Amino acid sequence: MRNITLSKAVNEALAEEMRRDSTVILMGEDGAEAGTPFKVTSGLVEEFGTTRVIDTPISEPGFTGLAVGAAMTGLRPVVDIMFGDFLFLIMDQLCNQAAKTHYMSGGKLTVPMVVRTNMGATRRSAAQHSQSLHALVAHIPGIKVAMPSSAYEAKGLMKTAIRDNNPVIIFEDKLMYQDKAPVPEQEYLIPFGAAHILREGSDITLVATSSMVQVAQAAALHLAEQGVSAEGLDPRTIAPLDEETILTSVKKTSRAIVIDEGHQSYGVTAENAARIAEKAFYHLDAPVQRLGAMDVPIPFSPALEDLTVPTPDDVVARSLMAMRGELFHAL
Repeated sequence: MRNITLSKAVNEALAEEMRRDSTVILMGEDGAEAGTPFKVTSGLVEEFGTTRVIDTPISEPGFTGLAVGAAMTGLRPVVDIMFGDFLFLIMDQLCNQAAKTHYMSGGKLTVPMVVRTNMGATRRSAAQHSQSLHALVAHIPGIKVAMPSSAYEAKGLMKTAIRDNNPVIIFEDKLMYQDKAPVPEQEYLIPFGAAHILREGSDITLVATSSMVQVAQAAALHLAEQGVSAEGLDPRTIAPLDEETILTSVKKTSRAIVIDEGHQSYGVTAENAARIAEKAFYHLDAPVQRLGAMDVPIPFSPALEDLTVPTPDDVVARSLMAMRGELFHAL
């Protein structure tokens, strides 16, 4: 076991799968010599060459469409979308083609492709390079969506994604690329649809995704100092969602807060809260709380940007309200 960065973990996963399977290829803008702006793919072109690590033109719809066709005809492409905000450019290729080909071909064709991209604000990248758009694609049947919260999850989920016969999108938080975590040297995979209980608790369940797992963990420590036992839960994938583990936890604690960096309206917090309310209603001692990003474009101003995403203090405040049985009225 060693401590490595999330960036290194993704790099290792890609290299290992490319060595294992010659049909795995990598394509995207500045992904070869430059190793992407975040240096995640550095060194791969030197080992695998330019026929398997492909620098593309600045044309996301073009090379994503190319990847869909390559996946349908025997390859396993990993498509690097430089910023998650650029997903809007590939929605037809992804949602109308990749997601539906298996169904429309009567099961005769598969599209085993991975789209790896990023998400997250507070990097001072302004409104067009700071969005968290995972809820958009999680809404589409036929697409799987993974959200690693550490280097360990990033490597295990990436290897699982590459071996999956369905299109998978992995969202990596930009601010976590240099975060370190223990990662085994031996091979491992993390199954989709299997949530991770980060800490046991008895008073309230904190369901958090991606970097919000760190926020929830920090909040749980503060809550413990005030005598509140919080259970922390990381879904790891939101499509498929491990509903059973979430419901089991909430039925035990009787309270829940869902924390996600996507916009709060019509997003991951709403979906999780709805499922809890529908299927664990009679076990709840307080309404399910939601903490998502503000429903505003991400500001460039650091002071304003920091206000748009949930913080540990926000989670603590809402948890204490739930413990007191107080209702929260959204503004």
